Amino acid sequence: MPSEKPHKKGWIFVISGPSGSGKTTIATRIISLKGLRNRLIRPVSYTTRPMRSGERNGKDYVFVDIKKFRSLLQAKKILEWTKYLGYYYGTPKHFVERYLDRGKHLILCLDLKGALKIKRLYPDRTIMIFITAPSLSTLKQRILSRCHKTGQKEIVRRLQLARQELATINKYDYCLVNQDLKEVISNLKSIILKKISS
Repeated sequence: MPSEKPHKKGWIFVISGPSGSGKTTIATRIISLKGLRNRLIRPVSYTTRPMRSGERNGKDYVFVDIKKFRSLLQAKKILEWTKYLGYYYGTPKHFVERYLDRGKHLILCLDLKGALKIKRLYPDRTIMIFITAPSLSTLKQRILSRCHKTGQKEIVRRLQLARQELATINKYDYCLVNQDLKEVISNLKSIILKKISS
């Protein structure tokens, strides 16, 4: 009687980086690439922040109020969470566990705290990747163009947070500089394919 091949669990690729680094755009594009489509999944996180123009509830995020978010936390339905710029974000536990058990690979956009929590929970299955801009001045320009309607206080807050995040690069397995979007996506694809093929 032939023995069955052992079932391979999936990998978790955690993408982090400061506001304006392009991490969300990169994560969104990478899952649709040939060779990764249907193999790499991005969980839909919970958030208490307001929906932005063009976003859809259940597709980009699951938008909830603070009461619902706390209820999910209390019920241990959130794997990791963070408060970022006054809003809460959390990764649904059931989603991650279900797909990992099926051998699917996940890509998550998280801050350092969330990335380290995932690494602690799944130490042999997690790869941490930091995305940054080519320079602090480029990052500042990206933040300014993104936050032109939110005011100076918000811009200053994001820049301070970006400086703190840049100081954590040494905690990551890889660091990619987003100077050219196509190039950084290609580099990330190479990292992912190397891991999921091993």
